[in-house]
Amino acid sequence: MSGSAPLRASAPLLTVADQLGPLTDLAGTWVGRGFNLISLPDKHENKPFRLKLNATVETLQFTPIGGLVPNRGSGQDDIFLTGLSYLQRVSDAQSNAAMHIEPGFWLNVPPTTVPPAAAATVVRQGCVPHGDSLLAQGNALTIAGGPKIGTVDSTPFNAAGPLTDPAYLAPFADPPLPAGFDPPFVKNLNLALLDDILGQTITRTVVLIISTKPTGGIVNIPFVVQNANAVQLDAIFWIETVQQPDGSSFMQLQYTQTVILNFLGISWPHISVATLVKQ
Repeated sequence: MSGSAPLRASAPLLTVADQLGPLTDLAGTWVGRGFNLISLPDKHENKPFRLKLNATVETLQFTPIGGLVPNRGSGQDDIFLTGLSYLQRVSDAQSNAAMHIEPGFWLNVPPTTVPPAAAATVVRQGCVPHGDSLLAQGNALTIAGGPKIGTVDSTPFNAAGPLTDPAYLAPFADPPLPAGFDPPFVKNLNLALLDDILGQTITRTVVLIISTKPTGGIVNIPFVVQNANAVQLDAIFWIETVQQPDGSSFMQLQYTQTVILNFLGISWPHISVATLVKQ
């Protein structure tokens, strides 16, 4: 209709994929396994904390938003975001008991002049039914070959550095382990990711690196703030193209995520990793 506002409807699939940029290959359903490590306050048992370890199964679904999302500008002209909604479901691998559910969005944000940002950024917004909402922002890059997976340390720490008190470290040294949870994983869960890709031929990796610092944050309900405050999230997602011996390829998604929980004046890393295959 003449003079009407542009129709916010989904473009053809190939156009949508192109607009999603580094998020393109997330679209679809991913299924796989992983591991979870978290230190929990334990007032119920009159203990300062307990260490909880789980082998996990996970389904992670991404659906393109479709239409462009306009953000109106006052210091610069309007920008248009593209993205995907997601739903993450994580369960215990042995009991199938529910552990985590998280709906949210991944967004592809174009370069801007106000604020100055010469390159596009990626954003993850998520909500967790404990009463937490997060916004993490970062960058994307594409590399030839497989991912460069570093270490992640589960040792609790405070302002002076890593804790050295045996009373706090003993549970990490010799915890009861669920099936599949190898002892070295307790110190560095990223070893599980390296185990999963041992012997694979990965030809291309899209890397998404996000954090709630310095731009973003986590908002929590008062109970969480007072009892186990979630203050920071850092995560890396690797979208991998894996070549099989017959020359065909499949898509694989790996991630490592650390959330810092604060209680008892101590910072406790809550670490989750997983390796998922697109269905």
